[in-house]
Formats: sequence, structure tokens, C-alpha cells
Amino acid sequence: MARRHRPTAQLPEHLRALYDRFPFDRSLAEDPLSLVRPRAGDPRAAETAAIFASTLAVGNTTAIRGSFRELERRIGGDWTGFVERSAEPGTPAALRGFRHRWIRADQMLHLARRLRAIRASGSSLEEEFLKGSRAGGFAGGLTTLSDALRGPSVPRSPRGYAALFPSPGPPHRSACKRLTLFVRWMVRREYPDLGLWRRVDPAELRIPLDQHVYWIAYHLGLTARRSRAWPAVEEITEALRKVDPIDPIRFDFVLCHTGISGDCPKRRDLAVCGPCAVRPDCLLWAGHPEAAA
Repeated sequence: MARRHRPTAQLPEHLRALYDRFPFDRSLAEDPLSLVRPRAGDPRAAETAAIFASTLAVGNTTAIRGSFRELERRIGGDWTGFVERSAEPGTPAALRGFRHRWIRADQMLHLARRLRAIRASGSSLEEEFLKGSRAGGFAGGLTTLSDALRGPSVPRSPRGYAALFPSPGPPHRSACKRLTLFVRWMVRREYPDLGLWRRVDPAELRIPLDQHVYWIAYHLGLTARRSRAWPAVEEITEALRKVDPIDPIRFDFVLCHTGISGDCPKRRDLAVCGPCAVRPDCLLWAGHPEAAA
């Protein structure tokens, strides 16, 4: 492992300041979660919309939100009904031609059918997560949830579908960013998350490790790992848990959107970095005469 960059002893204080000053409403408007939140009053519909929104969370947020809206338009805005009708003959025609990056209409239809099968069995996505987490912790919960969403090998799923739901354990060792994001939305009880799963402790959440969060975490010394795999997820989460053991993932939205918005230019630029609360801790500013805020 590479030698870790050491931030200042004031990093916890600086992270809290970054959080307290953050313009949540500005960034939420650009986040796919903003399209799920209006359904929070109907937990089944919200959970369904959230698993589709998080599965589509590939690429920039504008494209993700556009694809989610297009999928929603095709199903008539009825997420619960879409799942219930997913086995009916006319449903595939409504999705024909849908595509987001490499994610296709047949994969979205298969996901709806998997949700229908899970619910018909008397289970739920929360229950599937809990089954795995009882013995294997958070990673075990993700693995069991991922297995349920992938489904059995027979009948065969559409080409590339199983790759949408990797697992944190061998052989994938994936960061599982999209599924971890979905669980954050479902579990965390503070704004902007939904807090619909009440049997999972928010303290057990793990960081959804996208490229923005990873870049900032690495440059703040929260990890020295050079790949966005599951060990980096655990290492960054543990570092954040020392700052807030009750709600360690509260910093995820802030770190992610600090990168998305350009508030972190990923280069030394005093005009942009000047107001940043964590500038004294950043590797780019280490040893620089203007490092101190």
C-alpha cells in the first residue's frame, strides 16, 4: 500500500464545517435522488423508483436524471404498477428503444421482474439485505441483496444484466457504488435521504465510492489505496466513522457534490479552493505557503 497522506489534526472540524456550509438544495436539484424523494410518502413506490435510479447512476447526473425521467415516462409514472405488470405481454413494447449508456430496456424489464419475484416470495429488498447482514455485516447484506437482484441462473437473464449487480466479496471485490448508494438512500434518516428502512442502523452504512468521493478522500488522506475497490470503501468509511460514529456517511453527499459541482477543481486553484474548509488538509496544498485557510 502507498504511503498515506496525513491531513491536519483539525480534519474532523474541517469536515464538519464543509458539511455545515454546504448548499444542499442546490446540489439535490442535480441529483437523481431529487426525482425519488417526491414518492417518499409511498414506501413501495419510492423503493422501486430508487433501485431503478441507483441502477442508472452511471455517467453525469444530467444524463442519469434524463434517463430516469424517460423510463418513468414510458411506464406512465407508475413504478409499483410497472413491477406488477412486468410479466404481461405488452410491457416490453413500452420500453423498446430505451437505453442509458450500456444499460438497455431488456435489463430494466428483467429488474422489474426480479422485484416482482422477490415480493411474490414474501420477501423484500430490506429483508434480503438483512438476511446477509446478520451473518456477514454490511458486505454480506450487499452480497445477498445483489444475489437476489441478479436472480437464478435459470431462466437466463439478459446479456450484461448480472454485471449491474456486483458484490463486495470475491471474486468481484467491487466498490458496489450504485447498490451502496441505494442502501444509503433507504437507510439514512437525515436530509436528503429517505430513511425508509428502519431495521438497518445508519451507523453500519458504507460510503458509495464514486470517482469524486474517491479523489477527494484520497487527497484528504482518508485512504492510501489506489483503486476504487471494496477495501477502499471500508478504509474511507472507517476514517469517517472516527469523525461521526453515529452517522459516518453523512459526508458522502457533500464530498460527492463538491466534486460534481466543480467546487473541488482537482487542481491547485486558490480562486476556487480559497473558501474550502478542508483546504489545509488537502494533499495538493500540503507544504504550500497558502495551505492554511
